[in-house]
Amino acid sequence: MKKLTSLMIIACLFIVSSFTPKNSSVHEVEADIVDLAVSTDFLSTLVAAVKAGDLVDVLKGDGPFTVFAPTNEAFAKLPAGTVENLLKPENKAKLVAVLTYHVVPGKVLSKDLKNGQKAKTVQGAEITVTLKDGKAMINNATVTAADIMADNGVVHVIDTVILPPM
Repeated sequence: MKKLTSLMIIACLFIVSSFTPKNSSVHEVEADIVDLAVSTDFLSTLVAAVKAGDLVDVLKGDGPFTVFAPTNEAFAKLPAGTVENLLKPENKAKLVAVLTYHVVPGKVLSKDLKNGQKAKTVQGAEITVTLKDGKAMINNATVTAADIMADNGVVHVIDTVILPPM
């Protein structure tokens, strides 16, 4: 159940990253996190990972979930072969751990974030929020688009894949 929730949150992040805010900091879309991600070209790697991890149904669940969705460019910054290896069936447990580390139970909006705040992910480990110079960071990833609302949570697009402690 925790793995499914994590995957749903990750999918939400990817989907949300394709929508940029126009006039307000909160954007609502009539779609769940997975549907948002699927409709966003720059989250296609995340979508493929969520599918490979069998997390689609989890991230389509009721939630609410907060997903920190890495872009395709974020995945491309990983060492060569990392994504391909994670997508192999024999590495599914590792893939699920990485994906669920991008999902926090509940709906956490950018206005709710505090500098130094820690949040437990669906994977089980904590992430750390840093607020500096008008930017929000989740571990070493910068939030590039925030508060993309989905029917079952919120997505924040990030520029780096965050990796759980192993």
